[in-house]
This record gives sequence, structure tokens and C-alpha cells, in this order.
Amino acid sequence: MTSPQYSAAQQPAAQQPADAPAAALTPTLTIDALGRKCPIPIIMLAERIREVPVGRLVAVLADDPATQSDVPAWCMLKSQEFVGATELSGQGWTFLARRSY
Repeated sequence: MTSPQYSAAQQPAAQQPADAPAAALTPTLTIDALGRKCPIPIIMLAERIREVPVGRLVAVLADDPATQSDVPAWCMLKSQEFVGATELSGQGWTFLARRSY
């Protein structure tokens, strides 16, 4: 199974604090897991996080409510940084994880 690739122009913008630099929360990779049920979004994240350099962000788009707890828990278990989540206009969430190693 292959996941679609997204250009920088297609990636969703995360909500950022007013004092945060724009590049600080811009994902290097966006994983579209919309319509996928648990545990597929986490499997997709685990398979692809090594595609980004250490210190960069991965965005996971998901609409399964389980991802609200799964992504932060996976990040904690795998020593990756869970940055946060934003709502996608009632159609799911964008979860940001920063690669730590």
C-alpha cells in the first residue's frame, strides 16, 4: 500500500501562535489518513516518519476519533514529540508530530 505524496502547496497550514515563526509549524510531510480507521493512521505515521529529517514535522490528517488519543500516545511511546492538533472544519483533525531521532 502506498500513500499519496503532497507538495508543499497542498499541505494544510497548522494554526500557529501569533509569536511563532511560520516555518516552525510547517510540516515537511503530510500523511492523508482521512477515512482510515484505527490502527491505520498510526501505522502510516510509523512507516513514514523516517522520511523527514530529525527536528521536522509530520502532519497526519485523520477523521477517526481514536486518533485523538492514539497519535499522542504513539509519540510518547516512540519518544517523538507530539506538537498538537487542530480541527479540520468538522471533517477530522491535523495532528503534528516532530521527529526526535
